[in-house]
Amino acid sequence: MSYARAERVSGLIQQALSDILLKGVKDPRLEMATITHVKMTRDLRIARIYFSTPGGTEKIEAAQTGFRSALGFVKASLARRLELRYMPELEFYYD
Repeated sequence: MSYARAERVSGLIQQALSDILLKGVKDPRLEMATITHVKMTRDLRIARIYFSTPGGTEKIEAAQTGFRSALGFVKASLARRLELRYMPELEFYYD
């Protein structure tokens, strides 16, 4: 039961986050970042967000720094769009 919910919430977060990156985040480090998938913990407390970006190690590190700096904005934007009772912590990983 909760597994299906985690899958649904993962999909919603992936869609909303992709849209936020496309339209809302102005950070040049995140321009080429693509959300590949989102994996929720069973209790929906943590969203592990996997991304890819073209380029080498420098671009990957820049994107990770960009995600860290945009975390507050991204989390607030997701909270407004998803209207979840509890907004999960967001963790970003290079895929």
